[in-house]
This record gives sequence, structure tokens and C-alpha cells, in this order.
Amino acid sequence: MITAHIYIAVSLDGFIAREDGDLDWLMKQAVEGEEHGYDAFMDTIDGIVMGRNSYEKVLTFGDWPYKKPVVVLSRSMSPADIPAELADRVSVSSKTPEGVLTELAEIGWRSVYVDGGQIIQAFLRAGLVKDMLLTRIPILLGTGIPLFGPLEQDIDLHHMETVPYPSGLVSSKYEILKKT
Repeated sequence: MITAHIYIAVSLDGFIAREDGDLDWLMKQAVEGEEHGYDAFMDTIDGIVMGRNSYEKVLTFGDWPYKKPVVVLSRSMSPADIPAELADRVSVSSKTPEGVLTELAEIGWRSVYVDGGQIIQAFLRAGLVKDMLLTRIPILLGTGIPLFGPLEQDIDLHHMETVPYPSGLVSSKYEILKKT
């Protein structure tokens, strides 16, 4: 069975980016030599499902940072929108979260990293997320793109662990409890 996982940084007031998508605040918080478990997390997943906005932001970083395959969920993009140098690592799908997980399971994926605010919200609303690791960054932005949006019902979480770092970053892992 395929599982979906979230690994994301969020400001203390719950934003994943400024209103214009800028991540300057996040880049300022990066501490050289302080490992926050990202590499270990990436070792557990088969690939990444992200939204178009996140994909376009990652393209601005320069070198493509992912060694794992990436699926961009978008109704407005086509495979022709992917640069030739990424065509072997990035694909586009217009499927629903359920549909893309089914398709990925059929090709052997077992564990998916879900990234991007709208995509994370869609996967949570669909009840497809197994767990999430949120790293809270010690900054208040006041406004921006929220990690969480409106929900049709509560999502119960089980706290698994919290790890504080010398820089002030705090990572907490939560399991998503399924309603019975």
C-alpha cells in the first residue's frame, strides 16, 4: 500500500511562504551544519508529488535539488512545460490526489513526499496522509500563504516526537489518526 508523508517548514504563525511565494525568511534561518532530518526522510520515500506553484518556485533555485522523481499536479501544465533537462525526472499529472497515488502505486512507489500548500491541503482533505513532520521556524510573518486551510471536519493527530535544535528550529512529527 502506498503512503503519503509531509515534511515542511512553517513560520511560527503558520505560513509556508510570503503572500507572493517568497521564501527569503526561510533561507535566512538555514544554519550551516545543522541537520534537521531531511536526508534521512528523503531516504524513506520513492518520489515527490508537488503542486505547480511549488514546482515553479523550485525552478528558481538554480540547480534542481531532487534526486528522486517528481510528479507535478497541475490542471494547467502539460509535459511540454517541463524543461528538456528535467524530462527524465519530472512528470505532470492532472489526476486527483487519489488518482495519482493509485497510478504511482501501480508503478511500484510505496512512499510519497507531498509538498506544496494547496497539494498538502488536498491530500489531508482526502484522508491520504499517513504522517507529517513540521519544522517551526522562529519567525512571525504576520501574513502569507498558510500551510493549513479550511477543513470539512477535524483531523485528529497523534504526537510522535518533537526535536528542538540549537538554532531555535523545532521539528514535530505527527501521525494522522484515521476515523473509524
